[in-house]
Amino acid sequence: MSGPTDEHLYIITYDIADPKRWRRVWKVMNGYGAWLQLSVFQCRLSRKRLVQLRGALADIIETGADHVLILDLGPADAVKPRMESLGKAVSVVERTPIIV
Repeated sequence: MSGPTDEHLYIITYDIADPKRWRRVWKVMNGYGAWLQLSVFQCRLSRKRLVQLRGALADIIETGADHVLILDLGPADAVKPRMESLGKAVSVVERTPIIV
């Protein structure tokens, strides 16, 4: 990998009241990060991609009924998360090429 990026590592979790909206949110999230658990994703995002994700989620969720929590763990190239996983192994999302 060459040089640092402006990407940050995020843990995004959500509680969606309606099953149809939950599926739509899951599909959007699946395009932005790695699925960890039922409603938890790990994402490596630039500022631009984070803004795009927020917009996509805002178009789906109902403000009074749903909840999306975005935890910024810091710069993706520098963050050293301390995670413990019981059961299935979990690793930090690596930077991969994006094919457009």
